Amino acid sequence: MASKSQGIEDLTQFAMEVIRRSGEEALSYYGKGKPNLKFDDELITEAELHLTEFYQDQLRAHFPEHQVFEGRQENKGYTHEGKRYVWIYDALDGVANFQAGIPIWGISLALLENFWPIFGMFYMPATGDLFQAQAGGKAFWGDKEIRVSAQEDINDESLLLTYSRFHQHYHSTFPGKIRDLGCTSAHICYVATGRAEAAVIANESYRDLAAARVILEAAGGEIYKMDGSEFLLDEYIDGQRIDDHLLVVGPEIYSQVRNYLQETS
Repeated sequence: MASKSQGIEDLTQFAMEVIRRSGEEALSYYGKGKPNLKFDDELITEAELHLTEFYQDQLRAHFPEHQVFEGRQENKGYTHEGKRYVWIYDALDGVANFQAGIPIWGISLALLENFWPIFGMFYMPATGDLFQAQAGGKAFWGDKEIRVSAQEDINDESLLLTYSRFHQHYHSTFPGKIRDLGCTSAHICYVATGRAEAAVIANESYRDLAAARVILEAAGGEIYKMDGSEFLLDEYIDGQRIDDHLLVVGPEIYSQVRNYLQETS
């Protein structure tokens, strides 16, 4: 594990190692939901509690002065102390897939310094995919640099990722394929890699988006409100749910994608 110094390389190395080890822990629960239940709450609760405790133990052992995001965070101003670092750990994204043995789920980890994002990571243990980026730097899938799709026009081969009740809220004329893969961070990372042109997401929180936001922006993408207004994730750091539906996309094709989506009355 990382040393107790707090250079960015040490912090990044710690994050990469602890998120992979969290993945190993998670795999011991993966796909073990009770087959007679559509959703095994007991398994998910046990897994999330174990993973969160595992992560917090590792952080306390290596960086005891650092803070852990608990679902809301009060900004107490600038500091040079160890408490300037806040870690945002999301033990499981894609819990329905996780308990059912479907491999599209993962663990996310982000780091803030005085409430500015430093880096974000999303790891999918069942597939071995690791997405990561430093804020203001490049985004990577494994060792490969990634960018949002360079496609200028939406066509019948384009891919739009959505949430499960999308059809209840939108009438779509999107000419390509529409899919729900059941994991918001994976959806965002697939947009960041150019595998999908866009994603519509809903019912999220700061914790849900903190890591994937860094990866997406480093890859050239943005998160927009559906009405076209600016979306500022940091406004939600105090814990409230994000009520707005959001569009994850490259800036050049935002208007095209949005024009294909008509909200139902």
